[in-house]
Amino acid sequence: MTYSRRSFAKLAVSAVPLARVFGEMIDSKIAGVQLGVQTYSFRDLSLDDAIKAMAAGGLGDCELFSPHVEPGGAQEIVSLWEGPPAALKAYEEKLTKWRMSVPLDYFKGIRKKFDDAGINIYAYNFSPEDGTSDAEIDRGFLMAKALGVGIITSSTTLTTAKRMAPLAEKHKMLVAMHGHSDLKDPNQFATPESFEKALAMSKHFRINLDIGHFTAANFDAVNFIRKNHEKIVLLHLKDRKKNDGDNTPWGEGDTPIKQVLQLLKQNRYPIPAFIEYEYKGTGTSQQEVAKCFQYCKEALAS
Repeated sequence: MTYSRRSFAKLAVSAVPLARVFGEMIDSKIAGVQLGVQTYSFRDLSLDDAIKAMAAGGLGDCELFSPHVEPGGAQEIVSLWEGPPAALKAYEEKLTKWRMSVPLDYFKGIRKKFDDAGINIYAYNFSPEDGTSDAEIDRGFLMAKALGVGIITSSTTLTTAKRMAPLAEKHKMLVAMHGHSDLKDPNQFATPESFEKALAMSKHFRINLDIGHFTAANFDAVNFIRKNHEKIVLLHLKDRKKNDGDNTPWGEGDTPIKQVLQLLKQNRYPIPAFIEYEYKGTGTSQQEVAKCFQYCKEALAS
């Protein structure tokens, strides 16, 4: 089969990576470091448009933000987080019913969309809360399996992590705890000690270190990664100021993004590093993620 210049132009416009024409996956490994994106970065887009944005940007690995595949999509749930509690509670009740009843083949169809675009789903970001039932948490593991992934990343609490431990054992699946910067609530993942407590709960527990939040909590991301690299399965890349400071455009905060990427490169740690666009940018989410990706490439070039 041959393709004219016009055919290639049409493929580019439709955001189908040329590699997929030949049945290949997009390669976004730079200098030995696997780079990718948390689809939360494209929370203003539908799932299909987020996939197109990833493919067009040359990002071949992702962590799938669960609201992207749930009722209403990422746009609705993010807006509800910022709205009245009653509306969020009503949505969560609807979401629970959906999770408990949606056919698992639905998730196989989601995986096919990513495969067709040449993008690997590395992990499923599923974050139960203290009020989430064990049955609904168990369902999250089944969804991840249907997506064909072996890792769940979770922004949850130590209390809920204890309930996830036997389910991780049951499903033989890794669960990587994601931290934030809340040092006031001892039930949250934020300190090195909180991650240690989780690792002690289950042989299936790992760490999803967000180096921006870790820096905002006034901890040393480079040193922590060096000491715990065998238990870290995914990094989130973002820039934040110390002392629980704001998210900033990359290079304007205190997070050692370049140093972390160099650490992965020099030590050949097999830890993927995924862009999480969360600052208030001046362009579209696709444009801002592209800036972050370019920052990574330049950081790894030296």
